Amino acid sequence: MTDPVIEARGLGMHYRRRRGGWALRGCDFAVPAGRICALVGPNGAGKSTLLALAAGLLRPTEGTIQAPAREHLAYVAQDKPLHPRLSVADTLRMGRELNPGRWDEAVAARVIADQLDPRALVRELSGGQRTRVALALALGKRPELLLLDEPMADLDPLARHQLMGLLMAEAAEHGATVVMSSHILTELEGACDHLLLLHGGRVRLDGSVEELLSAHTLLTGPIADLAPHTVVESRTTGRQLTALVRHQGPVEGPWDTTEPSLEDLLLAHLRTTEVTTEVTPEVTTEGAPA
Repeated sequence: MTDPVIEARGLGMHYRRRRGGWALRGCDFAVPAGRICALVGPNGAGKSTLLALAAGLLRPTEGTIQAPAREHLAYVAQDKPLHPRLSVADTLRMGRELNPGRWDEAVAARVIADQLDPRALVRELSGGQRTRVALALALGKRPELLLLDEPMADLDPLARHQLMGLLMAEAAEHGATVVMSSHILTELEGACDHLLLLHGGRVRLDGSVEELLSAHTLLTGPIADLAPHTVVESRTTGRQLTALVRHQGPVEGPWDTTEPSLEDLLLAHLRTTEVTTEVTPEVTTEGAPA
């Protein structure tokens, strides 16, 4: 594995006013440099907290998290906190002046494209338009690490497709690492090559998407003993069994087997509450009750 751009050991974050207190607890993970990492989990899993910790906006209650210094990262929060009284042009000018020597005017202009009037005030923009401005600021900074919290939620499908393509192209060209939270699983499948799955404030999956998928098998067939494989999720219909297993060697038996899709893998691990642990090259999986 290449050197990680983000690495956490025993990471925990406690909020006094939060029910249960802990938003994150005992989290160990590493995101290699140059990866496009999908940060996935149900509402309340701790995704926004993790991104804020990586951005240096929060101090962990316990453990450590290492990430690039603020001048080398960009963070786009869910609420896109832009100054409402500035125009689009003034907002980008501010980005240029705050990042001397790093600012890329051409990249920022590509994100805005012909979609926005540079004279328009931020307070007059729609949610999707504010997203474009926030992404233009983030990409124009040419960050080593780009942290995105539900960045495409306000965009229509065509705009999501266009901006995702631009985001991937810029990351590939300049070797940036991207960590992006999203609930749109189909959007992540074609774009991301690393996965970090949070469930109940714990890291359940962490590793290369390719290796995680190859470490699991989706099988269907008659009900039979699945030992020695670890069953992530199973269901039966009459005499028919459908199961996602983490295989231990070849899967032999009277079953039809396929490699799961990323959506199959994520939904199965989110639905189960069993604690599982797996370690393979560049792959770690760990689960905990919600």
